[in-house]
Parts: sequence; C-alpha cells; structure tokens
Amino acid sequence: MDGNGRSRSLHIVMLPWAALGHLLPFLELSKRLAKRGHRVSYISTPRNIQRLLPTVPPHLSHLIELLPFPLPPVDGLPDSAEATIDLPTDDLRPYLRTAYDTLQQNLHDFLSHNFSTTATSTHQPVDWLVYDYAAYWAPRVAARFRVPCAYLGLFNAAVLAFNGPPAELLGNGQRRMLPEEFTVVPGWVPFASTIAYRLHEVRKLFEPSFVPDASGVTEGFRFAASIEECGFVAVRSCVEFEAEWLDLLGKLLSKPIVTVGMLPPAARARVPEGADGEGAFKWLDEQEPSSVVYAAFGSEVKLTREQVQAIALGLELSQLPYLWALRAGTIPEGIREGARGRGLVCTGWVPQSRILAHPSVCGFLTHGGWNSIVEGLSLGRAMVVLPLIFDQGLNARNLVQRKLAVEVPRDDDDGSFTGEGIADSLRLVMVEAQGEGFRTKARECVDIFGNEDIQDRCLDDFVHYLWENRKNSEYSEQSNSIDRVV
Repeated sequence: MDGNGRSRSLHIVMLPWAALGHLLPFLELSKRLAKRGHRVSYISTPRNIQRLLPTVPPHLSHLIELLPFPLPPVDGLPDSAEATIDLPTDDLRPYLRTAYDTLQQNLHDFLSHNFSTTATSTHQPVDWLVYDYAAYWAPRVAARFRVPCAYLGLFNAAVLAFNGPPAELLGNGQRRMLPEEFTVVPGWVPFASTIAYRLHEVRKLFEPSFVPDASGVTEGFRFAASIEECGFVAVRSCVEFEAEWLDLLGKLLSKPIVTVGMLPPAARARVPEGADGEGAFKWLDEQEPSSVVYAAFGSEVKLTREQVQAIALGLELSQLPYLWALRAGTIPEGIREGARGRGLVCTGWVPQSRILAHPSVCGFLTHGGWNSIVEGLSLGRAMVVLPLIFDQGLNARNLVQRKLAVEVPRDDDDGSFTGEGIADSLRLVMVEAQGEGFRTKARECVDIFGNEDIQDRCLDDFVHYLWENRKNSEYSEQSNSIDRVV
C-alpha cells in the first residue's frame, strides 16, 4: 500500500531526447518516482546509459530499468555519436535525430513484449509513457497498446507559452512567418512581459524550426506534434514561480497542465577519478567565501574561438576569482595559462551542482539554459546570463524582468559581445552595491527552486494525475492478459 491506499505502484516508461540536458532531468524525475515505489523503464542508447548508470542510487536500481537500445549507422553521423555532446558541429544534429527516430521500433517491441501473455508473474504492464519533444512519434506507437502518454516539457511555462498553440508550428493557424515577428511579445500574452527573442537569436532558430532537415521534419514540427498528440503536458516548473504563465499555457494548449516541480539535482554528484573536478574543489577550498564566479555554458553550446576569447577577457577584466568549465577542443592557445593566478579552467567533466553549492561560489555566468537556471537558483547563486542557442534568450529576458539576473550586452544584429560587457555585468551582480538586489533575490529563490516541500507536492500531484487517468487500470497482480490491448 502507498500513502493513498493504493495496492500497487505505477509502471512508467521514460523516453528522453539524446542530449544531456534532457537525459539528466528525465533521470532525476525517474529517481524521484522510484523513491515513491514506482517502477520506471528508461529508454536510451548504450553509451548514454553508461553515462547515467553511476548516478542511479543502488537502493533504487531494482525500480529503475535502464534500457540500452543501439542506434543504427546513419550517413553523416559519427559512429560513436549517441548524444548531442558527441557531435563535433551543430550541423550534424539532423543526422542524430534521424538515428533517434529508429527508436520507435524499439519502443514498439518493448511494449509488445511488455503486454505479452508470456510475461512472468512479476511482470507489470506499462501504465504511462512520458516522452520528450523529439519523440513526436511515440504517442502513435503507444496507442497500439492503449498506453496513455504525457509530454514532459523541460522548458518553463513562459517559453512554452511564447511558442503558442501547436497550430503555430504545424501551420494550421496564423503562423508567424517572419523572423521579426518573434522579436515581440505575442498577442496572446494578456499581461505585461518582455519575453521575446532578439533578432540574432531568431535567425539561428528560424531555419531549423521551419525547414525540414535530414530526418524529414522540422524541429518546430517535433515540438508541436508532441504536444498535439499527448494526453497532458507535464512542465518542469511550479505555480510559486510562474502561476500566470501556467494558467495561460493551459488555455493556449487546451490540455491539462501538470507541474513536476523544478527537479533540482542533488549537489552530491560523484567526481570520477581523474576528472577536473578533483582539482576544482581543492582550488575552491583555497578561495574566500562568496568570492568566486562559476562560468559554464552547458553541454550543447559549441563556442567559437572569438567567443571563448571574449569570455576569457571578460573574466580577466572582472578581477574576480573564477572557475570556468570549458569543453575540451574549444580552447585557443594561452587561455588556460592566462587564468593562472586568479582563475581555474577545467576542460574535463565537472559536477556543476557540487561546484555551485561550494561556499566559495557567489555568482554564475551561464548561457541561461533551464537546467542551469534551476541548479543556480536552487542554491541562491546570483546570475549573469549570456544566451547562445534555443530557448536561452527567452529565459534570459524572463530572469531580467524578474530582476534575478543581468544579461550581457550584445549587438542585436550579429549577437557579438565583448569582454568589457561581461566584466561590467559580473562586477555589477557580484560586488557592486547596486547589485545587492540581484544577490538578495537569488537567495530568496532557494525558497522555491530548492524547496523540497514544493517539489514533493508537485510530484505528488503528478503521480495522482497519472494514477487517476491510467487506461490499463483493469490490470491486477493476478492477471496480465493481452486481451485488453487493441
């Protein structure tokens, strides 16, 4: 029995997109569900499963089944590429999406076996499929087995609402067709907002959103079709942060909206032997409390040489101690050497949550991905945002409007930025008197982003919705007949 008197747990299939910024939140949700006694089958590729395996607590391993399905060879895709972090250039993303789409056959085979009459007595049919935007085909597969589906939006409600109804991207409505139309707040937003793209951001997004790639569909179609086909939309957020946006989103999508909480990761990640993280903590221990800038731009961004040099100059000019997590392969000569004395550049894997939790860290120079924002604000870290791709520009405007961050000044036409602009932004947020409001508001955000009572309440509501709306409810522990499968 669970706390609500239920006689059995749920069995939920998780199907994330092949990017660390998607794999990890899906796993965090899986672990939180497993802690409540629910069973999770988590689908990804062999290399991605190996990346995740060390982060599954042993006491939950019997409830979280990691299913490694290999990707087929695809022309244009490097043999070892199973996630976006493996791609040397962004131009190869369509080929990864093409390979990823073959997982629909693996999903079909798994569900077919799951509902087979040959299942063992310990077998438990699937109650729900929770899927990511890229798996727009998942609801069609699940429908053959009467498995209901939830789309898990790893973006906040403001971003999802900015995109508008699915018809906006599917082309069935008054679709925005010009880049300039995305640089203003949409007419369907009924309250004051500054959340919109800059022109240089839209230009990067426009072709992937509206022109089919090697996979045969656009990125915009994947997002829109995923929402259109789901039973309800689960959002990585909570009403305490954005009640008005969640309410608007429900009206725009005409679907139930259920929050799952912020899903802040634990700040106790293991540091692999030989990782840069070992030296990072030794260096942090030597710094003054609340003095260090942590700079990181996620696993998706592939910085140009000019961008790296501008960031390096900005960190140097700020005259603040800094720890910079910089992906290997993007480092111009002299960058690492130039940090000596004031900063530390880490080119290997570093445990971001643990670093942000260190008492020496005060500020966070970030690209503004929702994962990083959640991690930073759950620990009360003041932010300077330098958005580079995807939804990051919208997130940046959101934080700036809430006076939670300062955005690095950019050239609106080409998106270029300067070291001086970074340095001025860092010093304002971290040390200058007029930046105390940002620091105070960031600390206050711990009461929302890092509040486990809020996270637990959201997850309880999510599980309650799953339980009350499951379709295979006639299953009992004494019967696993396939007769109920259409």
